[in-house]
Amino acid sequence: MTQRKSNGGVRETKVRVWDIPIRLFHWTLVSCFVIAWFTLDNRYLDVHVFAGYLMGGLILFRLLWGFIGGPYARFRNFAFNYSKVQNYLKDVLNKHPSRFLGHNPAGSWAIYLLLGLGLSMVITGLLAFGGEERQGPLAGLLNFPQGRFAHELHEWLSWLMLGVVIIHVMGVLVESMLHRENLVVSMLTGFKSSTAGAMSTLSHWKVGATMLVAIFTAGLFWFRGHLTETPEQLYQPFYGPALPDNSLWREECGACHLAFHPSLLPARSWKAMMQEQASHFGEDLSLEQDTVKQIETFLVENAAEQGLTEAAWKINRSIPQTEILLRITEAPYWIKKHQEISDAVWKHPKVNGQVDCAACHIDAAAGTFEDAAMHLPDDVKATVTSE
Repeated sequence: MTQRKSNGGVRETKVRVWDIPIRLFHWTLVSCFVIAWFTLDNRYLDVHVFAGYLMGGLILFRLLWGFIGGPYARFRNFAFNYSKVQNYLKDVLNKHPSRFLGHNPAGSWAIYLLLGLGLSMVITGLLAFGGEERQGPLAGLLNFPQGRFAHELHEWLSWLMLGVVIIHVMGVLVESMLHRENLVVSMLTGFKSSTAGAMSTLSHWKVGATMLVAIFTAGLFWFRGHLTETPEQLYQPFYGPALPDNSLWREECGACHLAFHPSLLPARSWKAMMQEQASHFGEDLSLEQDTVKQIETFLVENAAEQGLTEAAWKINRSIPQTEILLRITEAPYWIKKHQEISDAVWKHPKVNGQVDCAACHIDAAAGTFEDAAMHLPDDVKATVTSE
């Protein structure tokens, strides 16, 4: 602990205010929020989900540390009521706010709000993950429409948290200027200047070290598939449900192209397609009537209306009930998801047009089309980058 004299002759000392667990919590939480924000693209869903899980774990730790941690970390030491917050903000406007070693009244409310919003984001994220993707500890708890609502609420809370973060950062900058101290550096080093005799917290380095090991281990476990994948066996973070299968359907339909799972079009589309099997996109399938009946039964029973996957549900709701589409690529949802793909990509030798789903979807043959199962071939990535 170093000491020095201020301009007024009062002896000051460097006091450890923020212990290692608090600092690690703070900056890791910031990192989680930034990573989650920039991985909204479903291709990076595994990264987004890991950031959410880690954020949830950090918040639970902070809630516990708020009762058993150091003096400046405990909730009871910055539980300011509304009048104290109001008076503090008035003093800030008058440019003469009181100085607090720990959280000031306004900052304390920001901490509580950020913890509450963060926990709400984690919960709604889990609900959306379970409802829309059928993944995670809450898989299947909500249906697809409910999962979509949870997703929208999750996004709304994210924007709200971003607003609170911006206000919090502005408050830190204002307080730093008014008190002529760098609060950002204090949260990095843990130390602040104070008059002699002020309480200094312990570093709690063992708790901090345990946190680091836990975070590193969790990350290594979560992303281990990326380390072991090969060009022949690409890593798929999430697997969809095992969809109904039929050997006759797969044999006949898969003989000429990918056997598109029946969940990708409504029943009326499959009925119309099988009725026109003698002129199937310019080809005569020459199928026996019994074969046609068996395949049509399988297609109709497992069509998009059954909502077997997220993709099936979204495709079905995008097609007007009065329309009978014979091509999956004509579904409004399919068009929306692929509208930014250029002709150069479709014509690429490793893609071979819009019907070659397996070129970019690892699980195309399974028919699940998970969001995080997209994988553009390296040559195709180069084409996209050069455009």
